[in-house]
Amino acid sequence: MPQLSLHSPIGDLTVFEAFGEIVALESGWGADQSENPILLRAKSALQDYFDGAPLADLPLRPQGSAYRQRVWRALREIPAGETRTYVEISRIAGGSPRSVGGANVANPIAIFIPCHRVVAVGGLGGYTFADGLQTKQRLLDLEKGGKI
Repeated sequence: MPQLSLHSPIGDLTVFEAFGEIVALESGWGADQSENPILLRAKSALQDYFDGAPLADLPLRPQGSAYRQRVWRALREIPAGETRTYVEISRIAGGSPRSVGGANVANPIAIFIPCHRVVAVGGLGGYTFADGLQTKQRLLDLEKGGKI
């Protein structure tokens, strides 16, 4: 599967593409590097994002159940710099706050599908991408006009 890596303020990231769409974003440096138009756009979008620009809209194709797809669509509707609770997302997508958390953990395209914008009623909640909660807080701070 074509992949392209980049250095970022939250560590190395690798973007994966299939059939002209982004299918995954992983923490770490990929073994095989490919440059094609969609991977180059994704890399540029991430670099711009970490410089404080809005995240560019790219074609995404996350693999998951119909329920997870509903959750991920709801996450993409959360504006940058804002958060929603697991409860609020469960009201939109169905299920429970816990099942929303499960969909977030299974999110294959973190940042582009902004699961970091989902918080618990009384705090940050969880986060499994990169360095976990530290990364979640850094992304939220960045989107509120801060620096990483």
